[in-house]
Amino acid sequence: MNEPASKAPIHLWIIGILSLLWNAMGAFDYSATQLKLDFYMSEFTEEQLAYFYGFPAWMDACWAVGVWGSLFGSIALLLRKAIAAWLFGAAILGLAGSSIYNFILSDGAAAMGEGAVIFTVVIWVIALLLYFYAVAMAKRRVLG
Repeated sequence: MNEPASKAPIHLWIIGILSLLWNAMGAFDYSATQLKLDFYMSEFTEEQLAYFYGFPAWMDACWAVGVWGSLFGSIALLLRKAIAAWLFGAAILGLAGSSIYNFILSDGAAAMGEGAVIFTVVIWVIALLLYFYAVAMAKRRVLG
């Protein structure tokens, strides 16, 4: 079996738990939007709702890959599985697709509000940091 060779450092547990909480929020946002949960979606304007509900199927697929890849990557990190790096990598590809749609192929910045660009940058930074962290932990054989 491909078991981890070294003991997990404390920062793995801290980063793993924080990333799980962060990515669980993203999974909730995705699920609430897809399920059109009124208590959540009522916070958005009619224009924003029309934008969210008008995503093409490929955009929804990219968003799903980004969200679920990140969530499962966090779980894999906590389970000390090297597949965490692959899952975070897949999430980055999903994030790239959804970012291209939101900010190049459509006017997502205007539809989602001015904070959308800043929040997307934050998501990108965290996603990249988690990917490189998981790669580093796999190389150090903390992940097996």
